[in-house]
Amino acid sequence: MNRSEVVKALGGVMDPASGQDIIAAHLVENLKIEEKRVSFDLSLPPASASSKFELHAACVEAIKSVDGDAEVHVHFKQGKVKQTPAENRKLPQVKNIIAVASGKGGVGKSTVSANLALALKSLGASVGILDADIYGPSIPLMFGLQGKKPQVKNLNGKPLILPLIAYDIPMISMGFIIEPEQAVVLRGPRLGAILNQFINEVYWDNLDFLIVDLPPGTGDVQLSLAQTVPITGAVLVTTPQDVALADAVKAMNMFKMETIDVPILGVVENMSWFSPAELPDNKYFIFGKDGGKTLAKEAGTMLLGQVPIVQAVREGGDEGTPVFLNDEKPAIQKAFDKIAKNLLTQVAIRAEYLEPTKVVEIKE
Repeated sequence: MNRSEVVKALGGVMDPASGQDIIAAHLVENLKIEEKRVSFDLSLPPASASSKFELHAACVEAIKSVDGDAEVHVHFKQGKVKQTPAENRKLPQVKNIIAVASGKGGVGKSTVSANLALALKSLGASVGILDADIYGPSIPLMFGLQGKKPQVKNLNGKPLILPLIAYDIPMISMGFIIEPEQAVVLRGPRLGAILNQFINEVYWDNLDFLIVDLPPGTGDVQLSLAQTVPITGAVLVTTPQDVALADAVKAMNMFKMETIDVPILGVVENMSWFSPAELPDNKYFIFGKDGGKTLAKEAGTMLLGQVPIVQAVREGGDEGTPVFLNDEKPAIQKAFDKIAKNLLTQVAIRAEYLEPTKVVEIKE
């Protein structure tokens, strides 16, 4: 066997995450051929980690198609999440900043943010959460951190807020600073100042993803975020019903404005259908059908996934244990796992083909 024959054969093995062959995706490293012995490293991004068995079998089959007596040794190692290129980047230690947005409240945006973060974490990514919903912070409740207060520590000669950590995910929220029953009454400039503090005065360690849970609508916080950090892309959350879809379109149009121009990585449709526990194969489309697909098509992006209505989703959020951690609900775990894998693919495509992210400059 010669090198070109082996490379050509491996070029027929597809990476399920990127849709590219493993040669084109630059996943094959340290390829060595010694007579009939072929060995190489396969550097898998987190999204592909669950496909090791299938990829191993496909690699062996491909090489044996060249020489049936070949001895194939595949060593798997975890690849890194691609960093979205950016100019004048703040938070240089954070590879990708993902804005989770919705046009209206009550569609489950914080639920999606929490469970998406955990799903990405399960795929090997390092993830943090910035709860930017200043008026109605939900992240402390969802992670069982109500009443906890962050500490301030002097690091490198500068006082920094230490994020609280739950399930190995660092997070910051207005809910850690005020009392749960305390009303937040702030004008626009002050909202921007708090968001800026959460970005610049919190000790964020090296992260593959910082999930920013935005408030509903298209107001000051969304604009302040775009003016402060280069956003890798936005994930839009909606329910199937028309009233949610109408507001989600407004959020979509905000990100697509020429002055903002943040890529939309995909759409998550929440509360897609209801399946009773006693009839798990039955689907009842209480809020309508295909709203997420419609929004994704209009935004020129993909439907990352659909999340059904399950009582455990509400219970997990209220009890501080997000439903993704509930092994008794594999259907929900599978839904968020699919969303996370699709998001990883979209981020990789975005990093490969789109221009570097820039901080938005709004001219009055």
